[in-house]
Amino acid sequence: MRLVVFDVDGTLIDSQALIHHAMSEAFEGEGLAALPKAQVLSIVGLSLPVAVARLVPDLPGDMQGRIVEGYKRAFMAGRKAQPAPLYPGARACLDRLGARDDLMLAVATGKSRRGLNAMIAHHGLEHRFLSLQTADGHPSKPHPAMLQAAMSECGAEPARTVMIGDTSFDMEMARGAGATGLGVAWGYHDSEMLWQAGASRIAPDFAELERMIEEWAA
Repeated sequence: MRLVVFDVDGTLIDSQALIHHAMSEAFEGEGLAALPKAQVLSIVGLSLPVAVARLVPDLPGDMQGRIVEGYKRAFMAGRKAQPAPLYPGARACLDRLGARDDLMLAVATGKSRRGLNAMIAHHGLEHRFLSLQTADGHPSKPHPAMLQAAMSECGAEPARTVMIGDTSFDMEMARGAGATGLGVAWGYHDSEMLWQAGASRIAPDFAELERMIEEWAA
């Protein structure tokens, strides 16, 4: 059995508008100017406190903490109003991979467990993943803890594990855990960043990603 681990934001779901809106609301709630979308998306994948600290390292910790809480409130409200959609081809890819008897599917995401559960419920992905690793109980990506926990839970060796994600943090996490990193080109970090972070290959769409996984698992 081989293990296929997916990132969520920027890989399975297109949440960029929701993320940027929530961060803008959080900043404006503290009297700060909203940041450009590209700057906000550059930290997607990191655990939220780490992401905010990277965006505004010069702010005092208590203000960073209020931004974190403001983001959570705005994100939850936005998610209820209009949940982030799956990328085209994501569901079909998950369906086909999940039907194989030689693959196990898992998630490793910077989202909270509550946020991940809401996404899974909204898109009807219950029972699709054998392991769900979130930011609640692990250090932020690119630390390999989340991926290592997924491997341990599923009984998979690093050589038989692939991490699929759209950011350099995902690729660095894969490298740190001794797993293969497959990048996707439709997310929040460009291909050059993925290559530099250790991606073995980069898929332009889900159809090609599925072919890459098939080749890797052969």
